[in-house]
Amino acid sequence: MDQQRDIVCSAFCGEDRIACGALRNVALKAKAIWERGESKRIFIWENATGGLIDIDLSGTDADVLTRARERQSQQAQGECQNQTDQTKPRALGRPKLGVVGREVTLLPRHWEWLRNQPGGASVALRKLVEQARLANADKDRIPQSQQAAYRFLSFMGGDRPGFEEASRALFRGERESFDALIADWPADIRDFAQQLAAPGFQDDPAATAGAVEG
Repeated sequence: MDQQRDIVCSAFCGEDRIACGALRNVALKAKAIWERGESKRIFIWENATGGLIDIDLSGTDADVLTRARERQSQQAQGECQNQTDQTKPRALGRPKLGVVGREVTLLPRHWEWLRNQPGGASVALRKLVEQARLANADKDRIPQSQQAAYRFLSFMGGDRPGFEEASRALFRGERESFDALIADWPADIRDFAQQLAAPGFQDDPAATAGAVEG
């Protein structure tokens, strides 16, 4: 079985980021702080999506690690959901390459061009899709980054000064305005918001190469 990719996340206790890294490690750190009787609420955020990770911190360390593994498995299954059809019985001769049959409607001239490509229509279509997917990867990251940052901002900063203006700057891709509007926010909240938002500012000359996962 392939090793699952770790969910990289950040835990906050009130306004302070208390841990960052693989979910299993972050969950144990959060558990240790929670067990000290910390009065502030603890939240765990996924670095890639800005989504909250709901994980029960009660019980033993082993209990928490089990829940973290289950959450990891659920995400892995979700990422592979579009390939579940390959587990169904296939007609003889179907290659076991994760290929899922779908109907494609094209004009006759398109089919004629595809039939004349090396490897036939299926190979040519897959190459075209991959080329388009790679060509648009940067554009796709912009709205994904904006949504991730907004999820975090609206939860942790929705009642803070400048939130509305910062949100508008985020979706307009105005990095300098965004940074200025949240400059006076608690340092850990500000820094994580900037980390999540960074890929959305990639067309800004002042933007960094991308968000840091760790």
